[in-house]
Amino acid sequence: MMKIIDIAEPQMGDDEVLLKMKYVGFCGSDLNTFRGGNPMVKMPVVPGHEVGAEIVKVGKNVPDVLKPGMTVTVNPYTNCGKCASCRNGRVNACEHNETLGVQRWGAMCEYLSLPWVKVIPAGQLSARTSALIEPMSVGFHAVSRAQVTDIDVVMVIGCGMVGMGAVVRAAQRGAIVIAADIDDEKLALAKQMGASYAVNTKTEDVHARLMEITSGFGPDVVIEAVGSIPTYQMAINEVGFTGRVVCIGYAKSEVSFQTKYFVQKELDIRGSRNAQPSDFRAVIHYLERGTCPVDRLISNEVEPEGAANAMDQWAANPGKVFRILVHFG
Repeated sequence: MMKIIDIAEPQMGDDEVLLKMKYVGFCGSDLNTFRGGNPMVKMPVVPGHEVGAEIVKVGKNVPDVLKPGMTVTVNPYTNCGKCASCRNGRVNACEHNETLGVQRWGAMCEYLSLPWVKVIPAGQLSARTSALIEPMSVGFHAVSRAQVTDIDVVMVIGCGMVGMGAVVRAAQRGAIVIAADIDDEKLALAKQMGASYAVNTKTEDVHARLMEITSGFGPDVVIEAVGSIPTYQMAINEVGFTGRVVCIGYAKSEVSFQTKYFVQKELDIRGSRNAQPSDFRAVIHYLERGTCPVDRLISNEVEPEGAANAMDQWAANPGKVFRILVHFG
């Protein structure tokens, strides 16, 4: 169930920035929370971590790079500074991370106060476009985890917003990109955004197509951006020998594998969680070029009063939605 509630306006600390929300996106994890199937969420929760906002006020200890009136997005993850991930400089994978809208109340509200280090200037981007930065950065980060170069063939399974980010970044690095999805509209958009090939995993012989495209070698990299049993198994089965598999999606149940492929292929299997500040900056640079078909990535825009109905519609037809943006006027 989703409803509108009144909450107190946040109090801003000396090291914090007060933000006025302009656009906040609903993502797949919000959909899972709405359906009651998100094991990570702490209920009840205010959703939202994909933000396009304006700075209203800054605390006295906030550096001059952040000023009232600026358009910004936010890094929605916390990091403890003490766990193994933080010690190794990979704060995006902090053991004790609390993401806005998941483990703590999120950004789907009029005002939000955050530590200044979590506020990211969005350059010349509009607040509307800035709400797309965080989900695309997750896909950008997966490409970094895969160490993609211009000699790689990269298969991205799942062409939602995160998968589209992976398609874009892999193409930017000069790789040959194969987009895989069950929806032809998403596959056509993936080709517009940089994929060289598109494979419909519902209607085509995936293995045969991959062998044709890769001259029998299989992809050097497979990025799993769905989180289902068949797509996880496809990633392991179809990646080439000595390839890299990068996992973004959370499978909802246990997955059985032919573990012989782990050894025979000498695979590198890597998780990819959230994003680093450098990934946010890379997405901003990409979006500032103006080549991204932003309007095609935004499936619906609603006011807060229409959010519950929009989520009902998304739940009824999840394959046809990229992003729903909630506009706070």
